[in-house]
Amino acid sequence: MKILNKVLPLAILTVCTAAIGYAQNVAVKSAGNVSNVQISGQQVKLTTENAFAEVTVYSPSVIRVRMDKQPLQPSFSYAVITKPQPSKVSINQDENQLNIVTDSVKLVISKKPYSATFYTLDGNIISQDEKGLTTSWVNESVTTYKHMQDGERFIGLGEKTGNLDRKGSGYTNWNSDTFGYRTDQDPIYSTIPFYIGIHHNLNYGIFFDNTFQSDFNFGASNNRFSSFGARGGEMNYYFIYHKHLADIISSYTTLTGRMKMPPMWSLGYQQNRYSYYPDTEVYRIAQTLREKKIPADGITLDIHYMDKYKVFTWDKNRFPDPAKLTGKLKDMGLHLTLIVDPGVKTEAGYPVYEDGVKNNIFIKYADSTNYTGQVWPGWCHFPDFTSDKGRSWWHRQVKKYADVGVDGIWNDMNEIATWGQKIPDNVLFSYEGKNVSHLQGHNIYGMEMARASYEGYLKANGNKRPFMLTRAGYAGLQRYTAIWTGDNRAEEDHMLLGVRLLSSLGLSGVAFTGMDIGGFTGNPNVALYSRWMQIGAFSPYFRNHTAVNTKSAEPWAFGEEALEISRNFINLRYRLLPYLYSTFYQATQSGNPVVRSLAIDYTFDPKIYETQFQNQYGFGNSFMVAPFGGADSFGAVYFPEGNWYNLYNDERINGKQEKLTRVTVTKLPVFVKESSIIPMQSLIQSTAEKPTDTLTLHIYKGNRNNSFVYYEDDGESYDYEKGSYYKRLMTYNASSKQIVINEAEGNRSSKFKYIKIQLHGFDTNEKLSLNGKSLKAKKEFVSLLTPISTFDPQGTDNVAEGGNVQSLIIDNNKGRMVLNY
Repeated sequence: MKILNKVLPLAILTVCTAAIGYAQNVAVKSAGNVSNVQISGQQVKLTTENAFAEVTVYSPSVIRVRMDKQPLQPSFSYAVITKPQPSKVSINQDENQLNIVTDSVKLVISKKPYSATFYTLDGNIISQDEKGLTTSWVNESVTTYKHMQDGERFIGLGEKTGNLDRKGSGYTNWNSDTFGYRTDQDPIYSTIPFYIGIHHNLNYGIFFDNTFQSDFNFGASNNRFSSFGARGGEMNYYFIYHKHLADIISSYTTLTGRMKMPPMWSLGYQQNRYSYYPDTEVYRIAQTLREKKIPADGITLDIHYMDKYKVFTWDKNRFPDPAKLTGKLKDMGLHLTLIVDPGVKTEAGYPVYEDGVKNNIFIKYADSTNYTGQVWPGWCHFPDFTSDKGRSWWHRQVKKYADVGVDGIWNDMNEIATWGQKIPDNVLFSYEGKNVSHLQGHNIYGMEMARASYEGYLKANGNKRPFMLTRAGYAGLQRYTAIWTGDNRAEEDHMLLGVRLLSSLGLSGVAFTGMDIGGFTGNPNVALYSRWMQIGAFSPYFRNHTAVNTKSAEPWAFGEEALEISRNFINLRYRLLPYLYSTFYQATQSGNPVVRSLAIDYTFDPKIYETQFQNQYGFGNSFMVAPFGGADSFGAVYFPEGNWYNLYNDERINGKQEKLTRVTVTKLPVFVKESSIIPMQSLIQSTAEKPTDTLTLHIYKGNRNNSFVYYEDDGESYDYEKGSYYKRLMTYNASSKQIVINEAEGNRSSKFKYIKIQLHGFDTNEKLSLNGKSLKAKKEFVSLLTPISTFDPQGTDNVAEGGNVQSLIIDNNKGRMVLNY
């Protein structure tokens, strides 16, 4: 063995080197050289030494790349619902490369070996495969490696913890039940394998459509590449390029679909707990909301409404008459949402179980026996939502809830969650007749459950919009459901993480999002609870929720000051409903979110990615929210380019600067972007109540042009798809000093007879005219919050905070109105 201490003979060294190289080639199989190219219209089929590939132009800005070790099978996706659109495409090749050019992007595929590089039309590299790595396989796992550009940032990827900029981190997609998850835990509940890369004033999106466990690496443990891959299936990704990040989100949601208008009531405040029971307790909560003048639209029941936690049952002692319960709540302007889990208890004589066995709709082991796992009711079978038969069976079950007046379904435990969290790999899912293992069916299960509930409610209620909420999902979930961020903790860092989760989900095409306000596990202190309620008012889904064996978390449970703070911001939320509803309408049209990461509008401003500013977000296009902890007394706020107004007192702030801001427990820092048009209404106690006949437009003076699409419909049906809506484009033209309210569209009349225009930041001597006719505005003091009571008799009086505006009232006719200033 002394030879180890000496130089190896050259022949032996050569043999060993060759052996090592051979082992590497066996362990990692790359695509290799391109051997054959077939061009057909907008599609190119490639054969390489070790793979088969297909490149398809989906639109001028979207190119799909597929690759597998075996011939590609017919395309199928739960996420993508669109086909390639006819596009102008130029395709040419020589012996070294293939060029695919659209009106927006150029793809160059090198042939020796295979490698893909995406360019702008003027020749700048947007994204390129890492040379020497490109796409390769390790056993059945497939990964594509992209060269990491200098200064490249990565954002999105759905419900992922961590920083806004994901550079230096790695992530796994495997939907998991993560009770009380850490703020750095990964994975958690849902899978959206779509991210956006940013570098050199360019941005692009990559959607990796593969339901196996997938992994993304944005420079974690390496300084060479970013990568995405999966533990099985094919390499299948969509490359999206636009100059503006918002357009990338729009193209992604063109592929995966957009939400429909939600029921108006689901945008109101929702009071939840694990759990409210019996029915007299539900009535008490409802009555207290009304007595204390806390606007609300919903109450949610957790698992204790069921008979021994068996799905589609009621505990007859606790809830003897569900239809009476929902009827009384609706008389009070409140809607009922129920939790529904997928597990069906294996109990002889239990009708749901017996019917499921009879119809053979449960997921199975490879030997055709039903899989059994343990959850709340005990041992359970699980419906196969990846089959039409399983979904149709579920439709019939959820109808039982619709028939007694339940308006919302909360799809929970659908990761699938089981005690032990280890469903065997050999459990089979139909996957629309393809019969796949748990490895491929797991990540899609939650979305397909939400889909089945949504479709079931459509069948039961026809033209009435259902409300769906889910914990787990996959790309495209926005077509069926809202999502919330699961079992968080009553801690400051969880509150701020929740803000980033909503921002990231928004970047990933999901507009209707929320978190458990106040924290699910543990007990918040008064300051934390108060701040979280304020943030909740500026969230798409405003749901207060806490766990069993925690203190009560209704607004009145934290004392009079917390009650007044909470009521102040819930009131503000209800006054802002015209703005919020119109913002949701925009989400249905463009796919862009309600909670807007500042990266959408200020993509290339490095300040917004700094950890001290990464929690700031837009609420629609007009507001910027700056969340802080409940105990913070001062904090730095970054104001991006442009001018800004303090929402509460109209203080004007110049952009492109950091500003130290005083923070109090009574008020969430919120700012308004210059030139904004914000519609508001009078205060109501629920969306079942009509506001007064005047719509107030708050218009903020600015130096930039802006527009806002105002939208109304009946708030509960799909008649808007047939033209029953009221919509008008409102524009702010800074150069011509005009505010234009364009002609109304749609065959519905507005619910508002008058428009009150309140001009913020305008000079008192502005000469105003409407359609050429001079108008005289009156000075008016506007305050959006009610002063908190002076609980200490020796303290100073709290005065109303606000600003002076120029105010005028005009008739809300359907014609075009031009206000000159």
